[in-house]
Amino acid sequence: MNLIKSKKALSAEIVNIDLSKDLKVDQINFIQKAWDENLVLTFKNQKLNDPQLLKFSKYFGNLDLPAPNPYGINFSPEYPEINVISNVKEKGKPIGILGDGEATWHADMTYNEIPPKGAILYSLEVPKNQGDTHFSNMIAAYEDMPERLIKKIDGKILIHDASHNSAGQLRKGYKENADPSLTPGAKHPIIFKDPTTQKKSLFLGRRPHAYIVGMTIDESESLLNELWLHATQEKYTFTHRWQNNEVLMWKNLFVLHKRDSFDPNTRRVMHRTQISGDIRIS
Repeated sequence: MNLIKSKKALSAEIVNIDLSKDLKVDQINFIQKAWDENLVLTFKNQKLNDPQLLKFSKYFGNLDLPAPNPYGINFSPEYPEINVISNVKEKGKPIGILGDGEATWHADMTYNEIPPKGAILYSLEVPKNQGDTHFSNMIAAYEDMPERLIKKIDGKILIHDASHNSAGQLRKGYKENADPSLTPGAKHPIIFKDPTTQKKSLFLGRRPHAYIVGMTIDESESLLNELWLHATQEKYTFTHRWQNNEVLMWKNLFVLHKRDSFDPNTRRVMHRTQISGDIRIS
């Protein structure tokens, strides 16, 4: 096993490992350390079935069931911990979620009191040179933040929207709400301190429908726009250009990610697992 760093603000590739095999303790520890340090890891040229993907994922923690989707459907009934991410339709019905549109900058399920600590995505079919996934390092963004902006957000609490997914679709069981101060979801501090490393990070969730508690709507919108402009600068980011049979894993509490749109006439099929959180953001 070898680690190849991206030379960007985050991300690395691990080579010379077959994730379909049972991993040894030293291999798991190597991956965990690399993940902690680089926040995003890629493994190319992997051939995994669903049980093998689940086994690999469980080396890093318990797994969550997928979040509610707009269709109210479990797309992987045989393996319910797997979420299918796809634009493909069979007999007129979707086989997965998120379609072919852009997914804006976000972290996953931060509307929960204890958000997931990580996610793993495996590419079965991807269109060539389309649907890139971008990541931004929230530890680096915080450490590089102007002092005047840190003072603005110190002690501030943000509402994280539970009613929409990352593609902007309304989740089943929710209603549209025009007032961000009434957004349903968990309330988290904008600055998060990792109890393990003591490093501080921005914790932004997703921009649409967010609200900073105690501010007027205009004040909240203005400050959030400034924060997101800072946090998604190119110097904090890495872009992953997908190929078939890749495994990618990211630290959900410390990165934002987004996906580019792609040609709806192409096929994109991915299987995703989510690692349960064990840190209350406070």
